[in-house]
Amino acid sequence: MITCYFEKGNKAAPGLRHVTVGAIAVNEKGEVLLIKRGQSVPNPGKYSVPGGFFDRGETTEEAVLRELQEETGLSGKIRCLFHLNDNPNRPKEDRQNVDFIYIVDVTTGDIQTDWETVSAEWFSKETLPEEGEFAFDHRNVFLKFFAYQEEAFSLPLIGDLSK
Repeated sequence: MITCYFEKGNKAAPGLRHVTVGAIAVNEKGEVLLIKRGQSVPNPGKYSVPGGFFDRGETTEEAVLRELQEETGLSGKIRCLFHLNDNPNRPKEDRQNVDFIYIVDVTTGDIQTDWETVSAEWFSKETLPEEGEFAFDHRNVFLKFFAYQEEAFSLPLIGDLSK
């Protein structure tokens, strides 16, 4: 569990929500990159978007590109903000994070994982794993992205994508 501290060392209340970022990393074929989470992070062995917490002094855009590079070895260019998830009842979530999900076009690099990531693989809509194989609500994010690829709609999406 993460412990947050405010100025002068004051500890944050346990119910405080945290801010995270995630990348819908897309290749030239329109496939998305899913990472399989490592054993030392929540939801180990489950698929998710590359992402995590952002560092002090970073913007969410800087953080998502850093997280993508750290967890997958890939660099990219942000296309747009896709989803701002502020749903307080996210499934499989222990911290009730507010999540900024960006569409990122992968530009360079070879897949290399870090301590948080067991593997990283490309998937199409047809090969996307089943719901039980995903951490959090990330399968809904990918399904909505594939729907967006088929017929663009107004972005960013805000809230629960399961509705």
